Amino acid sequence: MRNLSQSGILSCMSSTYLNRPSKFIPSWQTASLILLLIAMPGFSQNKNVPNGFVSLFNGKDFSGWEGPLESFRIEDGAIVGGQLKNRIPHNQFLATKKSYKDFILRAKFKLVGNNPNAGIQIRSQRIPNHHEMIGYQADLGQKYWGSLYDESRRRKMIATAKLDEVMKVLKPNEWNEYKIRAVGRRVQLWINGQMTVDYLEEDKSLEQFGLIALQIHSGAPSEAWYKDVWIKEIK
Repeated sequence: MRNLSQSGILSCMSSTYLNRPSKFIPSWQTASLILLLIAMPGFSQNKNVPNGFVSLFNGKDFSGWEGPLESFRIEDGAIVGGQLKNRIPHNQFLATKKSYKDFILRAKFKLVGNNPNAGIQIRSQRIPNHHEMIGYQADLGQKYWGSLYDESRRRKMIATAKLDEVMKVLKPNEWNEYKIRAVGRRVQLWINGQMTVDYLEEDKSLEQFGLIALQIHSGAPSEAWYKDVWIKEIK
């Protein structure tokens, strides 16, 4: 059977049926074509992805991701790290299987629970035989919203956001959006459209390439929700 693209199917529908009087349109064939379109990968889940971006999460399963699935789940089309019943024993990360160099990443996030903390890792690697990752983290929660942390490497904030300014645009306990631009040795962060960090890495020994990961931090019962995780690679 010949494979047809979505646009090809729509073209066939238009040329074959839409120019005919409605009484001649075979309803079962029209319904079959519509169902085929809906079933095609990316037809519904990618309809809101901005031009030039690719969705990293399909809203249904962990395809393209790896990590401790006992600490992550999918609920209401979002990736959820952590839980609200017990303490989080240690940091956990759900990471992409693919590595990235220069890109723009957009992701919606929501933190709930008792003083939650989380973050989005970029240009990172897993530490062998350990739950931790090493690399840059766009931080979330507590007093660190919008700051850039160096996870398991320098173990410190390398660029600190102005918290009072971030809180003017942040919507606590609701969905917010992170935009992360990493090109060359420069990393820029935005929350809900407001730039929080513009950082230039001066240590040329640090690799500017790696995995993207979603974190739930150790501590009190809490959850980090992520959805609409989109990336645009810059060649």
